[in-house]
Amino acid sequence: MQQFRRLTPLALALGLLLGSPTLLAAEDDAPAVAVDNGKAPLPLEELRTFAEVMDRIKAAYVEPVDDKTLLENAIKGMLSNLDPHSAYLEPEAFAELQESTSGEFGGLGIEVGTEDGFIKVVSPIDDTPASKAGIQPGDLIVKIDGQPTKGLSLMEAVDKMRGKAGSTISLTLVREGGRPFDVELTRAVIKVKSVKSQLLDDGYGLIRITQFQINTGEEVGKALAKLRKDNGKKLRGLVLDLRNNPGGVLQAAVEVSDHFLKKGLIVYTEGRIANSELRFNADPADASEGVPLVVLINGGSASASEIVAGALQDHKRGVLMGTDSFGKGSVQTVLPLNNDRALKLTTALYFTPNGRSIQAQGIVPDIEVARAKVTREADGELVKEADLAGHLGNGNGGADKPSNGKKAQDPRPQDDDYQLSQALNLLKGLNVTRGE
Repeated sequence: MQQFRRLTPLALALGLLLGSPTLLAAEDDAPAVAVDNGKAPLPLEELRTFAEVMDRIKAAYVEPVDDKTLLENAIKGMLSNLDPHSAYLEPEAFAELQESTSGEFGGLGIEVGTEDGFIKVVSPIDDTPASKAGIQPGDLIVKIDGQPTKGLSLMEAVDKMRGKAGSTISLTLVREGGRPFDVELTRAVIKVKSVKSQLLDDGYGLIRITQFQINTGEEVGKALAKLRKDNGKKLRGLVLDLRNNPGGVLQAAVEVSDHFLKKGLIVYTEGRIANSELRFNADPADASEGVPLVVLINGGSASASEIVAGALQDHKRGVLMGTDSFGKGSVQTVLPLNNDRALKLTTALYFTPNGRSIQAQGIVPDIEVARAKVTREADGELVKEADLAGHLGNGNGGADKPSNGKKAQDPRPQDDDYQLSQALNLLKGLNVTRGE
């Protein structure tokens, strides 16, 4: 993209995935960034208090505790009290974070955050144990294998849910203030297919993005080309489905947005460290060919999903439909440390082209459509004119259409998905009014 600045290793490390994964491109020997915030160094008195507390614990705690454990716990405490997304990554967690952006990792396939001291589901990932078990965005995980989650840090809860593929785990969930219920799951190697696409109807396509990975932008470009080829001509409408998409890599969100925009700002970030203030602009090329667009979002659409939805909404490129998004508008940078450890630190906030901060507010759809079940009723034994003996033929020579003459359709995604069916109906309605 012509207007992108060449990113430094630190800038490349910016990502937007809630709970776990951010983009990892910062190298171990990346230069340290000094921040002059105008404040005096930490007072000596506080350092003495810290040393005294550590000494008292070592001397008086009921069981022996080594210095390494105490210092690592202190570091975790510093990070956990900043915000829900900053964390100290030990070697195993650091390695798992790197795996997640490549689209393959072990676990349940569930993105989580925190709320009131409990672990909250942001979204289950498509075709994973979590989604197959019926886990929904907003579910509170109150127990893991019978052990309460109250008071656990996000990283501690994630560690408990991860495990060897094929092993089982029990989650106790609370949904919408109801009674707790248990869900049994079998851990698996999670292979996330970032982009899926198909034709919904003649001339109308669907692109679903489950997670923003490093190659998602390229995959969306290929999906658009394939839909045009399968349709045999230019599409008449497209649904971009970002529901239950927990986010991912910032650069991927920019590239996806750019496929639908010809000009203007896509997103910008503001922070305190060097290279945290970035601006991304659209390239004149339009891979979507200006196709009418409906974007589906819901409470499980977070972070990078909100960047795409916000950019398309601000530029009036498409109609947003569904329910309010999650509201994660912060950027995490992965800062490698020695001994294969790292900090995942919130370093900036992102803003939509019109200057909106999504943090703790989310994106509000243009048309609100709640999740609902579609039930279809049979027409029954209705008799039409064409069924009557001796009926007149069509004056223009058209074929008769008796009541039993309609051929049954193969199942389609929109048949059981109310929000998707409404998005498709809106696209068809727009084309009717345009005379297409």
